[in-house]
Amino acid sequence: MDSRDLLSVGEVSRRSGYAASAIRYYEAQGLITARRSPGGRREFERSVLRRLAFVRAASNVGLTLDEVRGELERLPRGRPPTKADWQRISRSWRARLDERIRALEELRDGLDSCIGCGCLSLQSCHMSNRNDWLAATDQAPGAARLPPLLRR
Repeated sequence: MDSRDLLSVGEVSRRSGYAASAIRYYEAQGLITARRSPGGRREFERSVLRRLAFVRAASNVGLTLDEVRGELERLPRGRPPTKADWQRISRSWRARLDERIRALEELRDGLDSCIGCGCLSLQSCHMSNRNDWLAATDQAPGAARLPPLLRR
């Protein structure tokens, strides 16, 4: 591979939007890999930018780093992933995205009714758990009325 195809940590940071410390952390976690130059500097193949974009998208969808690692391990080694490789992984996200969309819509609709109800004291608010009264019931304490996905 031509050395012009390799990127420094600083270049990967600039192009990916991640701090250099995050890039080193993701390397330590096995999410990305780097080569070492003869002088010991980290050098990344350009395809690392696509992996980092995947890490960002996956974390925004709500995947944990362990889940992200598992998904990245499904990608081929020895060649950059193709569009078909990425599509195979992204299809598995559909249910998670649908769940997140439903939870956010429920939160949005609950906030609309709360703001529009006029109580201002939260005594009759749909979203409120005033004085943590739900803790004494079979329901969870705290933000028990939030959609389950948003309580994680």
